[in-house]
Amino acid sequence: MQSERIAPLVTQLNSFDAAARAAALRELVAAADGGTIVTPPPSDTANMHAHTFFSFNAYGYSPSALVWLARQRGFGAIGMVDFDVLDGVDEFMSACETAGVRGSAGIETRVFLPEFATREINSPGEPGVLYHMGIGFTSSHVPKTVAPIAADLRSRAAQRNREMVTRLNAYLQPVSIDYEANVVSLTPGGTPTERHIVLAYVHAAEQQTAHLTVFWSDKLGMTTDQVASAISDSPKFQNLVRTKLMKRGGPGYMQPDAGSFPRVEPFHQLIEACGALPCAAWLDGTLPGEQSIEELLTLLIGKGAVALNIIPDRNWNLPDPEQKRLKIEKLNELVLLARDLDLPLNVGTEMNSFGQKLIDDFDAPEIAPLRRDFMDGAYFIYGHTAMQRQCGMGYMSDWAKAALPTRRERNAFYTQAGRQLAPQAASPAVDTTMTATDVLKRLIGT
Repeated sequence: MQSERIAPLVTQLNSFDAAARAAALRELVAAADGGTIVTPPPSDTANMHAHTFFSFNAYGYSPSALVWLARQRGFGAIGMVDFDVLDGVDEFMSACETAGVRGSAGIETRVFLPEFATREINSPGEPGVLYHMGIGFTSSHVPKTVAPIAADLRSRAAQRNREMVTRLNAYLQPVSIDYEANVVSLTPGGTPTERHIVLAYVHAAEQQTAHLTVFWSDKLGMTTDQVASAISDSPKFQNLVRTKLMKRGGPGYMQPDAGSFPRVEPFHQLIEACGALPCAAWLDGTLPGEQSIEELLTLLIGKGAVALNIIPDRNWNLPDPEQKRLKIEKLNELVLLARDLDLPLNVGTEMNSFGQKLIDDFDAPEIAPLRRDFMDGAYFIYGHTAMQRQCGMGYMSDWAKAALPTRRERNAFYTQAGRQLAPQAASPAVDTTMTATDVLKRLIGT
């Protein structure tokens, strides 16, 4: 395939047209399978937490584009995670099978944890509010029994966005935007985030003001020289606008309370009904709630959590030596605790903020000793995903609960299964009459 043909296909992977994305991926994979495009074999690396454009990806990646990135760069595994929606799961799983990539799919939202109502946990400035996840989904389909829970997540997110736009329109006069026309249109599934709202206001200011630096100087509380310097770097400027206008203390910010977000229990109900896995999420160990991390994780395990998400880069790749020392120390303590609590790790870079890496550097001396924990977690969640998608024998299945009654047994089984199951393989010749040992023997033989 000529190079001039490859670039348009890669661009097409991020089209809002799902059929165009699928066609582009098929053509790229065919070229790679035929040797026209050279791709490396899978390496001992993974990014299991990357958002797509169904919530916000800083690079504009669709689910199909994420999968091609993994194939093109030789990632050992890739995991998509979107805020509040499962819209991209079907596309992502199909793309993984097309491209021969190990993958998993998840959802992230905020919930309220009344037991920690007075403590900040992993959402700075918001006591009781917890970023929380589900991983290992195999389909965008949600059973009817929990469809209202999924609909509630989507509607709450949309309502928060509309309220924020109303506040910001009042503050940013004469600049204003229309939520439906200027924000929702930036997403393929009608599920924008704060970052889409930032983009909409940045574009609107360019169109609706004659003196851009003067406008932003006034609204952001900065000198015109500071604005001129910041605005020349678009990604950093967008992050600055979000921080100044939408975070705590900003004119668009709304302090959440106990009713702003759902509780953990219904979110877990949604996750488990889909055959997926409730997953705790860790920030950096410095806020009061995370300073009591064993108490927090024990509580969440009691509510059904079976895995733990970490964003490694923000916990070691820091310019301040003392902050770096502290956060590396807390990261290592957390990994040891996760081992003790039988919580496999789901790690990644998010990709939902400008400047975040495409994949973690597992060779960095600061985290190289944790590589096995990180990769075991990637194989674990892929192993569950493949077994659930192909034969209904995932971690939450009746078979798993009977054959592997403890979390430690299940963790070991699905980690080994994930290492053995090739991503392009046909459904394994296993069934629910087999023991876990026999299943693994069969997988090794396939």
